[in-house]
Amino acid sequence: MEEVRYLGLDYGEKRIGIAITDPLNLFVYPLTTLNNDLNFWKKFTEILNQYHVVKIILGYPLKENGEFSSSTIAVIEFKEKLEKKIDIPVALIDERYSSEIAKGRILQSVPSKRKRRDKSLLDKNAAAVILEDYLNTLRENKSSGIEK
Repeated sequence: MEEVRYLGLDYGEKRIGIAITDPLNLFVYPLTTLNNDLNFWKKFTEILNQYHVVKIILGYPLKENGEFSSSTIAVIEFKEKLEKKIDIPVALIDERYSSEIAKGRILQSVPSKRKRRDKSLLDKNAAAVILEDYLNTLRENKSSGIEK
């Protein structure tokens, strides 16, 4: 049986945080943070191939009241690029509070203040929160008989 995984993305203009599930899609791991530059697509494609990704979950930033922001538009444009460049389904999931949850986790698990200041740590952990939210939604829908 071939391993299949979901991949979570926390898009940013400077960096893109990446998280991945385990082969059984039970757990989520912060994987890496890639710079959002000219080398991004090459490195990103390598990750997709290495982990046999079957679906990408992209954080969808909305304002507190649910309205679009400038970041929302950037994510929609990035999603369109993703869909043109790769043949893997991309789903959007509300990412409100993902960075705050990630900050809390980092405070609990990373004792070094110097290491906690590394912005890439926040990005990949926010991607993990986004992906966990998606998996939780899938589990809730399965238990209630709704398929997504």
